[in-house]
Amino acid sequence: MEIPEITARERRKYEAAEALGLTDKLLRAGWGSLTARETGLVGALAAGKRVRRAETKETER
Repeated sequence: MEIPEITARERRKYEAAEALGLTDKLLRAGWGSLTARETGLVGALAAGKRVRRAETKETER
């Protein structure tokens, strides 16, 4: 999947959507086409990645 230049936050959202199998729907109809449940799952996965990344950086110090 080719994603234009985006912020790290947006990249995590796309990665989460891909992990949930929502990429086709997202690219075809946009973020507004996702259900509230799908949006929540994407947000939860993206936030989890951010937390894990922060924890990893903290343990590396």
